[in-house]
Amino acid sequence: MSQLSSNRVRKGRVFPERRLSPEEKAKRRAENEIFYRNCRVVFDRVQPELIKNYYDWFIVIEPESGDYFIDPDETVARKKARENHPNSKRLIMRINQTETCGRI
Repeated sequence: MSQLSSNRVRKGRVFPERRLSPEEKAKRRAENEIFYRNCRVVFDRVQPELIKNYYDWFIVIEPESGDYFIDPDETVARKKARENHPNSKRLIMRINQTETCGRI
């Protein structure tokens, strides 16, 4: 087994040059909040109709177009969305009362 050289000092972050400024962090948080709100508008519009027949299915939302894709299998729902909107950011939710995809 090889040994690590002892002349390297390892402290702090792995890539300190990639650290985000507070302004960039705030900008990204704001963009994420806007993205989530836009997805939420689509979800709130379609959820009452879909929950009756598609309870616990997955829904993938692309907020710019308002398109959404549903399937009982998460992988298939993601694939449908990726085929139609390959370069856009999408949000996955569950069609139920909690809207979460997993266990807490």
